[in-house]
Amino acid sequence: MAAIETTNLTKRYGESVVAVDDLDLTVEEGEVFGFLGPNGAGKSTTIDMLMDYVRPSGGSATVLGYDAQTETQAVHERVGILPDGYGLYDRLSARRHLEFAIDLKGADDDPDDLLDRVKLDAAAAERPVGGYSKGMTQRIALALALVGDPDLLVLDEPSSGLDPNGVRLVRNIAQEHAASGGTVFFSSHILPQVEAVCDRVGILNRGKLVAVDTIDGLRDTLETGSVISVTLDRFPDGLDLSSIEGVTTVNTDGQTIEANCRTPEAKLAVLDEVRAAGAAVQDFGTTEATLEELFTTYTGDAPPVASEPMEAQR
Repeated sequence: MAAIETTNLTKRYGESVVAVDDLDLTVEEGEVFGFLGPNGAGKSTTIDMLMDYVRPSGGSATVLGYDAQTETQAVHERVGILPDGYGLYDRLSARRHLEFAIDLKGADDDPDDLLDRVKLDAAAAERPVGGYSKGMTQRIALALALVGDPDLLVLDEPSSGLDPNGVRLVRNIAQEHAASGGTVFFSSHILPQVEAVCDRVGILNRGKLVAVDTIDGLRDTLETGSVISVTLDRFPDGLDLSSIEGVTTVNTDGQTIEANCRTPEAKLAVLDEVRAAGAAVQDFGTTEATLEELFTTYTGDAPPVASEPMEAQR
């Protein structure tokens, strides 16, 4: 059973704005799935439809096998969500928020355990959240999402306002949740974090799903390959690497050569050719296309839809 499955899922606002366009997406149980896209691409609108906060204009969605629109209560009982736009009660303490959430879900969580998981100080947890910093507020919102040990954890921009320690905390929680058998649906603009934690990613652009794969799979699809950088003791006369099969571009800077290689074999061939030309390799290294570079390739510099309603831009 898929944790999330959508078929032709669509959300229109009026006649001209399509926030989500004919979305077919499957998220498998037990994976950490990164859901990416520029501002206004439709990510949060998709999450809103999965949680039945917003009704679709067409298509269907199931969450943990339940219909997202007709079996909403069953979905909410099994999903923990940290939405991008959430609200807390300023006069209530973090502890009271957790106690209410535990009662509401009929769970048996210990508030102290949840506070410890998100690294929120016990003394601070007794204060009204209206005086919290953005990072502290984000931590308590994350703790609320963890109530009841949900089968599916939906995190929409979970690192907003967090310092590097908080960002690492989110990454650890996502990995631990998946390792214990849960599923994580992870939407974030912090692409290095997504690259570090996600098993697969889906890229949404202008409401359409333009790519779904592992990050290595995206690299293979775009044939970005990797770049090998080789520093030599000298640049040998007549060295020509462009004829090597799998080498697409070659750049030189003094005694350093950079070659873009589509295959691992091409990288080895570059080193062999350099040695055969009589040069000694002083240093070398390889780099692969980052998720940020892949993201830019798939989405370009497309701006948000100008007339898109506020709930569609979330």
